Amino acid sequence: MGAGMKPVCLSIGGSDSCAGAGIQADLRVFEGLGSRGCSAISALTAQNPQKITHIEPASLVHLDMEMQAIFDYYDVAAVKTGMLVDAGHVAVVAASLQQNHAGRALVLDPVMFASSGTELLDAGGRNALAHALIPLATLLTPNYEEAAYWLNRPVGDAREDALTLAEQFNTAVVLKGGHGEGDRLSDVFAAPDGTVKAFDHPRKPWDDNQRHGTGCRLAAAITAHLASGQELLKAVGKGIVSAQKAT
Repeated sequence: MGAGMKPVCLSIGGSDSCAGAGIQADLRVFEGLGSRGCSAISALTAQNPQKITHIEPASLVHLDMEMQAIFDYYDVAAVKTGMLVDAGHVAVVAASLQQNHAGRALVLDPVMFASSGTELLDAGGRNALAHALIPLATLLTPNYEEAAYWLNRPVGDAREDALTLAEQFNTAVVLKGGHGEGDRLSDVFAAPDGTVKAFDHPRKPWDDNQRHGTGCRLAAAITAHLASGQELLKAVGKGIVSAQKAT
């Protein structure tokens, strides 16, 4: 990256027609934090902050060509993944990252279910995520519902559960606390070496429109800070602060 050039972040995920989450939210966060945002769209969605009415997956060939076009031209500093639909899309993303982005920053947001309950990653896709993509990740950012899927039980003690996931997948984890109860929320970082750090902050008095996409924005903010050269734990802390300001 030459002097004065912005670091490049690539978001791979779904397009959100109301722009609160997904690709559109990621690009907005990247730009706000001084990165150049690029995208590879896995699926088009018809949605608003309360519901998703239709999902149209991108073809596997097109998704692969989107990613390759970016990697061919840009020196991508960090990648963030979001909605990946199914096992076929996960496999294409994993193969492209192994070929073009091996050993560089990858923030994996395991988008499985919409707040409305719509399934965004099918059972085969969840299995492929665990076996093909999570092993490539620098950081995994599940919310409570996604963590419960991997734990096979509801989240209890967030610090212990974040560490369990970090050890289970041998990668760093941020257990996002947005689905927690009370006036204060806690996002918990854990690493396989036993490091655990909780980042507490007040719950924002946001409406549906502002809450929509909070998990996407947090993962995108961490990605942008990693792209700028921050080490992982510092990028997580700065990302949590940045995401609290981004709506």
